[in-house]
Amino acid sequence: MLVRHPSQPDWGLGQVQSKIGDRITVNFEHQGKVVLDGRQIELIPVFGQ
Repeated sequence: MLVRHPSQPDWGLGQVQSKIGDRITVNFEHQGKVVLDGRQIELIPVFGQ
């Protein structure tokens, strides 16, 4: 799944690597691998990229 971080647009497009419970690991094109708390942030899904 491709996503964007709503408060970090400069990170670019991210690909979800895994989701375990509320922990979401995303590999962003300009930030690299980031582990996020799904209870704290709602990622924006990207369709048609």
